Amino acid sequence: MLKSKVVIGLMSGTSHDGVDAAVARISGSGAGARVELLRLSRSPYPRALREKVSKAFTGTAKDICGLDFELGEFFANAALKAVREAGLKPRDIDLIGSHGQTIYHIPGSPGRPASTLQIGEGAVIAVRTGVVTVSDFRPADIAAGGQGAPLVPYADWMLFRKKGGTLAVQNIGGIANVTVVPEALKDVTGFDTGPGCSLIDETVKIISGGKHTYDKGGKMASGGRIIPKMLKELMADPYFRKKPPKSTGREYFGLEMAKRLLKEYRREKSEDILHTLTAFTAESIFLAYKKFVFPRYDIDRVLLAGGGAKNRLLVRLLGGKFPCPVGRTDDAGVPSQAREALCFAVLANETISGLPSNVPAATGAKKRAVLGKISLPGR
Repeated sequence: MLKSKVVIGLMSGTSHDGVDAAVARISGSGAGARVELLRLSRSPYPRALREKVSKAFTGTAKDICGLDFELGEFFANAALKAVREAGLKPRDIDLIGSHGQTIYHIPGSPGRPASTLQIGEGAVIAVRTGVVTVSDFRPADIAAGGQGAPLVPYADWMLFRKKGGTLAVQNIGGIANVTVVPEALKDVTGFDTGPGCSLIDETVKIISGGKHTYDKGGKMASGGRIIPKMLKELMADPYFRKKPPKSTGREYFGLEMAKRLLKEYRREKSEDILHTLTAFTAESIFLAYKKFVFPRYDIDRVLLAGGGAKNRLLVRLLGGKFPCPVGRTDDAGVPSQAREALCFAVLANETISGLPSNVPAATGAKKRAVLGKISLPGR
């Protein structure tokens, strides 16, 4: 009988507005592991902390240094909250896996090596919770020659693979990424398709003066129409011509781009701009499949995850494009909001088992790597 662990996965939310915590029971490791979600907990950032996180993307070293430890405390409290909600005690938890809060991601290019920065100090999480913590997963893949993203394809393969079929798991967080999940690990791949909700979220924050952080259900955008010139300009971005492996981040499809677009299209209605940005996410996702997925794989269905899976307009736009059924990861037993946090519970379990969990076909790494840094709680 496989020995089981209770593992918590921590993931910063779609709009860098809080932390999702997935409590899972994991039996074994590697291809034969069994994963059961016990509880999903959400801890929203207080407004002051949310503003600090938002400013950190262009902040000073001093700002980021302090925020690293402040977020460590917040992530620790989010884990303890999840423990309570699951009806457990900290002593019942064997392991925590924390993705942290991404501050900057540089995929790399010829003559410019990749680099990345996720904060939310793992040592603080370990000491405050009394639980061994795995954090900072991306650097090991970069050291092996990869881009450090996307990291979840291995976990997606463990959670969603099925005999004789091929699924696509499409996450729509701040950035959108796809994992193609065939039966065999050697055939798994994935990449960032482009913007998810990042441009939509940043635009909503600006036009609402900070009152709203996202377009709930796509309601604001649903009252508008597409601005053809704007959509054409956005779809001409050179990122969409790059071949995988490729990754991107909010430093590219984020606040600065949103500011530029609002200035350029200041005479347009806000709801029209939001509708166009929502259509842009849908168009760019489908273009990625058309160029890089459908020519290689026969996809049975697409499963959506992340905050964007709750945007009804975005889901409707996507569903009208694909030649196969489009559903949610909920249909495969994994709540869409829990998927990324659950993936980092899986990855932490692989790390503590000494097993590599990057997918070189997705990240561009030259070899498999054991991901993450391990922090011990002390005595």
